[in-house]
Amino acid sequence: MNFTAIDFETATSYHPCSVGIVTVENGIIVDEFVTLIKPPKNEYNPFTIRVHGIYPRDTVNAKSFLQVYPEIEKRLKNRVVVAHNESFDRNVLSKSMELYGLQYEDLNIATRWECTVKIYKAKGLKPTKLSDCCREMKIQLTHHEALSDARACAKLYMLR
Repeated sequence: MNFTAIDFETATSYHPCSVGIVTVENGIIVDEFVTLIKPPKNEYNPFTIRVHGIYPRDTVNAKSFLQVYPEIEKRLKNRVVVAHNESFDRNVLSKSMELYGLQYEDLNIATRWECTVKIYKAKGLKPTKLSDCCREMKIQLTHHEALSDARACAKLYMLR
């Protein structure tokens, strides 16, 4: 079982302020990466701050998406990618790449990723928020912390 789980926290719409990435090889977590990302103009929506607790002061000196992208690329390229509510994280990635002139096709990953929301919904779990799935499957979670969310998603995918 080889795949990469990813989770973005956003400052506004699709502009990320944090990313967590967990790489799984043969069913074992072999790499974890997390970093803050400075969104354009370091602007935040007050709602997103309430969700994840990341403030402009936390990212004022962080790298931009373009500067962080090489780390994202090396972990995603040619991989099966998994996310909880994959359309959200996939849109954050693809729209951020587009903003900086990067080509999504160059990653050689699926146009739709594996989605733990869809998997657990199909298993009959309701509701399927990450926190609910983790509670049901006895997975530790610090919700809306990018690395914890990515790690939990990876574990959910392995238990599917």
